[in-house]
Amino acid sequence: MAEKRIRNLNPEEIECRVGKITEQGITLLLYKNARVDQTILDEVFGICGWQRRHNMIGNELYCILSIWDDEKKQWVQKEDVGTESEYEKAKGAASDSFKRACFNIGIGRELYSAPFIYIPINKVRMSEKNGKKSVKDSFSIKNIQTTSDKVITALEIVNQRSETVYSYQMLQVAAVQVTDIDSEKVQVQRISDGEIQTLYAELGRTGVTMQQILKRYGISSIQELDQVTYKRALNGLKRTKSAA
Repeated sequence: MAEKRIRNLNPEEIECRVGKITEQGITLLLYKNARVDQTILDEVFGICGWQRRHNMIGNELYCILSIWDDEKKQWVQKEDVGTESEYEKAKGAASDSFKRACFNIGIGRELYSAPFIYIPINKVRMSEKNGKKSVKDSFSIKNIQTTSDKVITALEIVNQRSETVYSYQMLQVAAVQVTDIDSEKVQVQRISDGEIQTLYAELGRTGVTMQQILKRYGISSIQELDQVTYKRALNGLKRTKSAA
């Protein structure tokens, strides 16, 4: 089968769903739906060039995605298991297994490289009912850039009022080489996703903006923060009073 390129997803083909809600902010997760998979399969292989079927193996529902190889005159198969959704469990498992099988041939695989997406609470409209908090806003991708090998390098997310609530730009160099006092090269240790969330929580509490932090320490994006600068910034924020 001649190599056929699976294109990257367009911004409007990616869904933003709320992952976790805390007192300080929310996290977002990126998804694709089965209709997007069907559209791309039709584009690349033609409506008669692919097929799907589902099998139960034990208590798990699997999707077998078959792509026609015109050179070998046979079907090439990829399969994966699905999980039930909260509603319409059987339908949810079928859809999920199909989407996972499509990941196996490259559709939407760039979503696996998505950065940690955290939005401070001051950028989100919330509601509460019976003691349970929910997000009133909806979010969408305004811009996304990916490499040829399906790695997200830039991402901008807006709310329904077209206000930017999250932006990300990958550094060209993942780790900077520095020389210590013994003239041995070591890698600068970058901060983790959990530490990023902690930092954003303090920003939300104090009202200090990320732009102020970046300007103070002479860096252009949060991805440039190393452990030393992170601890300095966090300690400074902890000594700052909460915003009124």
